[in-house]
Amino acid sequence: MCGIIGVTGREQALPKLIEGLRRLEYRGYDSAGVATVTNGQINRLRANGKIANLAALADSEPLGGLAGIGHTRWATHGRPSEKNAHPHSDGRVVLVHNGIIENYIDLRAELEASGRLFSTETDTEVIVHLISTLIDAGKPPREAVVLALRKLQGAFALAIMFAGCDNLIIGARRGCPLAIGYGTKQMFLGSDALALAPFTETVSYLEEDDWVELTPEGAQIFNSENVQVDREVRPIASSGYTSSKGEFAHFMLKEIYEQPSVIGDALASLLNPVQRTVELSWMDLDLSRLSRVTVIACGTSFYAGLIAKNWIEKYAKIPVECDLGSEFRYREIEMEPGGLTIVISQSGETADTLAALRYAKKQGQQILAVVNVEESSIARESDAVLLTHAGPEIGVASTKAFTTQLIALACFAIFIALERKKITVDQASDLCDALVQVPSAVNLVLGKSSSLSEIAKVVAPANDVLYLGRGPSYPVALEGALKLKEISYIHAEGYAAGELKHGPIALVDDEVPVIVIAPSDALFEKTASNIQEVAARGGRIILFADRKGLEKLRDFVEVAFEVPETDAMITPIVYTIPVQLLAYYAAVQRNTDVDQPRNLAKSVTVE
Repeated sequence: MCGIIGVTGREQALPKLIEGLRRLEYRGYDSAGVATVTNGQINRLRANGKIANLAALADSEPLGGLAGIGHTRWATHGRPSEKNAHPHSDGRVVLVHNGIIENYIDLRAELEASGRLFSTETDTEVIVHLISTLIDAGKPPREAVVLALRKLQGAFALAIMFAGCDNLIIGARRGCPLAIGYGTKQMFLGSDALALAPFTETVSYLEEDDWVELTPEGAQIFNSENVQVDREVRPIASSGYTSSKGEFAHFMLKEIYEQPSVIGDALASLLNPVQRTVELSWMDLDLSRLSRVTVIACGTSFYAGLIAKNWIEKYAKIPVECDLGSEFRYREIEMEPGGLTIVISQSGETADTLAALRYAKKQGQQILAVVNVEESSIARESDAVLLTHAGPEIGVASTKAFTTQLIALACFAIFIALERKKITVDQASDLCDALVQVPSAVNLVLGKSSSLSEIAKVVAPANDVLYLGRGPSYPVALEGALKLKEISYIHAEGYAAGELKHGPIALVDDEVPVIVIAPSDALFEKTASNIQEVAARGGRIILFADRKGLEKLRDFVEVAFEVPETDAMITPIVYTIPVQLLAYYAAVQRNTDVDQPRNLAKSVTVE
């Protein structure tokens, strides 16, 4: 979850470290720090809280040095504090770490028994003392790092510097991403290409158990056998990122309003609007004999998978199992060789999803990735990739990444249904026509956002909120509840509307808003019955429906929002927009940190 950055070159490192950390803040913002080595000595600055606190400290106490490392933290071991902030150092070795060292308790006990003194609560500090102990024993820095890495169990991306070595940075990875940026007489290290985009146009990626020596002159990469290797150097894909919110108060609102544009970009990459076809014939996957599809994801991406399950089962007539990345592989499922596993991850680095991908691959599955980052680990390890083209998403609560995932998955559902001859060419064309209408339908919703700000006044004072939906609207209810929890800190739960009477109805009273997702589809009448059950018990109903649905149910609801009437396939995408906006406005009214909600990080790279 944490973000790391390294710079070595011919210019002052500190400004680049701070800029890189700003771009990595989505990965964690509990604390931050930087270190440089100048005239053979390690110098550090650390601050609790967000990067702005560190930047202010750096302005008042600037660090000199042409090489340095930086870190923004999402706390795993040890509470957020300046003491636990990275970089960690014993005066001889200084390093930053993303990941979790699983055997740190045993290593710490061993090191303390040898006389080493620890000053933090973190698992990371054991790495410092391991390396330093080996240097004490006469090993040069390079050899000390290699020997220390062999003792570590768990996941890590590391950037390490040494007293007496002003220009040297050693990086290493296992289970966590690490990119190398190439410049003229300067080199960079970062958790992802986004952090390196202002400084370089080309990057390479360390592979599992690689480590690298960086100097201003270049990079020497070694594999787990300590054999020097070459890794592909490629153009950076994230250089278009801008940190400006423009006219918007928050990145999240900006990204909500970008959805018509990025959905159009996603459609342009997957659809031929003239021929009204999905163009995925380039995928080297055998879809003809599939008996089951497995979808694996976490968080918001999991809800995208649940909607995809509905589409694939409805149109392609294939059973779909949808599972959480954090649960999937521990059941030791036996998978059919040649089957298809779809993994969904915005960052392409989600640790649980990546581990599940590797399990499925060992079981002989074909892997299709739906990701937003072309250079990500999940993309590189998959057999085929559907890029969502959402562009960088800075707000921690996912918005445009989710809807573009749905676009990619909808296109795949049409493609596989046609490949298997479960729908006709004309039916596929009609579904493509529906998808082409999504940007304009989303624009219509955005044009009425002020009414959602008013509706949020009903939600913002609540302690508990229920969301209800049926069929593909059920995952939208789950996503709506998650968004509200994430950024407003209101307890919210999403339920399949038919499950209301099996327990959740006990929570209904005049203090619990019940938000209902009810497009006029084949399940509308069933949902209408659930609404009447809530109304009969004095519940406060907020209804999202099209005009036809509002006319039938207006007498039963306290507040309603009209959503454009659309084809049934695209209703989950269109209805997502008002639940995003409702959560946003509720959070604003509660004065929470919308873009960086407490305890969260954008990219979950630890299990």
